Amino acid sequence: MFLQKASALPDADSALPGRKAPMPVNNRHYVNERPIMGPMLAAIETAVFGLGCFWGAEQIFWKMQGVYSTAVGYAGGFTPNPDYKEVCSGHTGHTEVVMVFYDLTQTSYDNLLKLFWESHNPTQGMRQGNDRGTQYRSAIYTTSPQQMEAALATRAQFQQALKDAGHTAITTEIKPLDKFYYAEDYHQQYLAKNPDGYCGIGGLGICY
Repeated sequence: MFLQKASALPDADSALPGRKAPMPVNNRHYVNERPIMGPMLAAIETAVFGLGCFWGAEQIFWKMQGVYSTAVGYAGGFTPNPDYKEVCSGHTGHTEVVMVFYDLTQTSYDNLLKLFWESHNPTQGMRQGNDRGTQYRSAIYTTSPQQMEAALATRAQFQQALKDAGHTAITTEIKPLDKFYYAEDYHQQYLAKNPDGYCGIGGLGICY
């Protein structure tokens, strides 16, 4: 069935029905060969960020010191186990995200937030650069009260830096993570598998 692309988020009643079965993925990171699905080691925490096309977003995090593993998927919407075409239609409510597994003995959530804010433009609403659609919105989905507190505090700090530089208000969606759905296997570590692939990630040149 052909769906006209939505320009606004659906509600739970109008979202696509999805499916019961999760997306099958290879539980091995293409770059570092670590697992991309839990359970993880005791020192490993989880963070979820949306900053535009998840191909480039994942790459910047898997290269970060202290990141144990990464995976891409969909979050923030209603449709269970959506596929890529459904998410791109705008009728699932999801945005493209990267799940980051980070080692608390080597880095911190604040360090991840710094990379998040500096690596994209968080003021653009339902787009990121030339990529337009609800699936490209900026988002932080927290996994603990401590993460929520840090996300809100860093948003306020980065907003001031943006204001001083003449930019508009941050539109980043910040809320507790409900569900994370793994994207299709070919999306996982896409830019390592396809070195010449598209990457639209880029910040504003403003330091956090």
